[in-house]
Amino acid sequence: MTTLSMTAGPNTVFDRFAKLNWGIITILIALAFVGVLMHFSVSSGAWTDMPLTHGIRFAVLLAMMVLAAIFLDTRVWLAIAYPLYAVALILLVGVEVAGATRMGATRWLDIGPLSLQPSELMKVGIVLALARYYHSLDPRKTGTVLWIVPPFLMIVAPVALVMHQPDLGTSLMILFAGVCIMFLGGLLWRIIAAGAIVAIGGAIFAYFGVLHEYQRQRVDVFLGITQDPLGAGYHVLQSKIAIGSAGLFGRGWMQGTQSQLDFLPEKHTDFIFTMIVEEFGLLGGALVLGLFGALMGLTMQVAYKARSLFGKLAAGGVAATLACYVFINTAMVIGLVPVVGIPLPIISFGGTAMVTLMAGYAIVLSVDLHRDQHGARGWLW
Repeated sequence: MTTLSMTAGPNTVFDRFAKLNWGIITILIALAFVGVLMHFSVSSGAWTDMPLTHGIRFAVLLAMMVLAAIFLDTRVWLAIAYPLYAVALILLVGVEVAGATRMGATRWLDIGPLSLQPSELMKVGIVLALARYYHSLDPRKTGTVLWIVPPFLMIVAPVALVMHQPDLGTSLMILFAGVCIMFLGGLLWRIIAAGAIVAIGGAIFAYFGVLHEYQRQRVDVFLGITQDPLGAGYHVLQSKIAIGSAGLFGRGWMQGTQSQLDFLPEKHTDFIFTMIVEEFGLLGGALVLGLFGALMGLTMQVAYKARSLFGKLAAGGVAATLACYVFINTAMVIGLVPVVGIPLPIISFGGTAMVTLMAGYAIVLSVDLHRDQHGARGWLW
């Protein structure tokens, strides 16, 4: 069964606007406001450039997200799932053939005046494609080996292409989101255990045969194999100093020594959570994590209430993507995982991660707004 049917729902544009999940929207606005505050601090008190750009970018994407949620119901997302995945995969292949190299990585594809990063499109494409696959699959087949092969290949293909760019962080996010949807779709525990064993072996192989030298250096520093405080270990060392000196209430807005004196690298992108903790302390960091936790909780609530399996898995996949962003970023800045270059969504400066998350939440809001569209069901639900 690949179609969705409507049993009830808001009919007018006004009704749909009024019935949007304003809890999710409010939290997204709060996180963006935190981002503007921190970019104002990064800019040493200047509203121009980063804070203004960040705020305008979010406002535009917020309007687009709301419009997409109102006018595109779950059936539309179902219809474009496979085409979107196919386009993203073709663009990833295009990056391999004619990609633009910047800062030592080939991740962009220049099409006329546009510069695209197809791996970001794939973060949304993999969620929708796998959600559609399990939506149309007989629940009795979800645990059989034969029917695991297609989603496995759908995940491995983009992960391999993105790893080759190289972009370890994004490839891990695509892998994590895909595996989460397979689990929610009904993957058996024994298959998950077997996959974990294979993943451990694959990680060892990747370390020796796939990772680039700078990536291996970061892993070595993380594992304590080597000490490189002025090289590969510099970022995390400065981050730990900033967080460790913050205390409960922090040094005050725009008063962080490590960040304001430029000891902390990438403070506006990958290490912005460090800056939040240094200036607002443990309480400030806990508040930000609490906002992300509430956002994940509301997203999973949308997944639980949706009647269609497609809606459930699409919303669950967006929650998994958000969780992966937040976990890797915050764990990275305190040295729990190697540095892989993952921003803190909605807060870090830069458009790619924000576009991906806002597109994901357009899907979530649409699923919530049209939750009574029903279709195939999986055993998990």
